[in-house]
Amino acid sequence: MMKRLNKLAPILVIIVLLTAWEFTVKIAHIPLYVLPAPSAAIGTFVQEFPTLIRHAGITVMEALAGMGIAFAIAIAIGILIDAMPTFKKCIYPILVVTQTVPVIVLAPIFVIYMGFGYAPKILTVVLMCFFPIVVSFSDGLGQMDKEYLNLIRTYGGSKFQLYKIVKIPSAMISLLSGLKVAATYSISGAVVGEWIAAQSGLGYYLIRAKNGYMLDKVFACVLIIIILSLMMNGVVKLFGYAMLPSQRKKGNKNLVSVHITKFLNNIYKRKNYEK
Repeated sequence: MMKRLNKLAPILVIIVLLTAWEFTVKIAHIPLYVLPAPSAAIGTFVQEFPTLIRHAGITVMEALAGMGIAFAIAIAIGILIDAMPTFKKCIYPILVVTQTVPVIVLAPIFVIYMGFGYAPKILTVVLMCFFPIVVSFSDGLGQMDKEYLNLIRTYGGSKFQLYKIVKIPSAMISLLSGLKVAATYSISGAVVGEWIAAQSGLGYYLIRAKNGYMLDKVFACVLIIIILSLMMNGVVKLFGYAMLPSQRKKGNKNLVSVHITKFLNNIYKRKNYEK
């Protein structure tokens, strides 16, 4: 019973807040251009849905492209950080410093050098998604049982096999945690890039609505941004379940054990074949 209440509590709080918001706007007769009621925002969302979906398609495309690039770079940098301590000492402070600079400050610079196309928006997404992925992945690579490494080395495993069999599987849960954060950031990054210079996308729609004091459209756009962010997070969760079915109940150690068992079986088969 308590578990159900704990799950329902956030939903009940949201309902109470929306109800209070609705009644406050109605009773105080607050104009639409100052603060729309939730019912007005939802009505506009339904009315503008075809337009919002068209703009959302552009934003999602930029978010996916940026997140894919950030993922590829983060995996490469994460492995280098783990494999080369000197590289970590050189690059890690730079990564931390870059996170202190707001992306919205860099976005206009990207537009100056890269124009008004998709490139500056995708680069904005890359910068927002890269850091949580690379930090989570590199931390996951470093947090593992040394006994597994020693076992692979004892049986003549190469450095490539160490990463393939032990390190990368052991870092998968950490990597997925970083991907969940990055998935949420990806939509925000694309919208921020579209604020600065765009002719389509949710950021462009949001700025147009804001400049026209059409706050019902602004809230409708915010609503679809929230929905898309949650959907991106859900896609990463589904990806995790699909790629790592064994971790649902048993965790990383079981996943590593599966890979080590396969590795040892291959060694035994090779020795028996040689005999």
